[in-house]
Amino acid sequence: MNKNEIEDELRPEYDLQSLQVRKLGAGRKRFCDTVRLEPDVIAAFPNAEAVNEALRYLIEVAKRTNS
Repeated sequence: MNKNEIEDELRPEYDLQSLQVRKLGAGRKRFCDTVRLEPDVIAAFPNAEAVNEALRYLIEVAKRTNS
């Protein structure tokens, strides 16, 4: 049996299209960090974009105050 004649032993119900490849180990890139918000903070924002916008505004205010 050569490389082109590999026998397929996977079940037909396996959905290989949804699999994601992940590199393990120290050299792995991080694509996002997770931050846990308290329930009252979550209730104040409709989505992640709104949280990021508010935090960016706060960063700008802090920069102006410290300058």
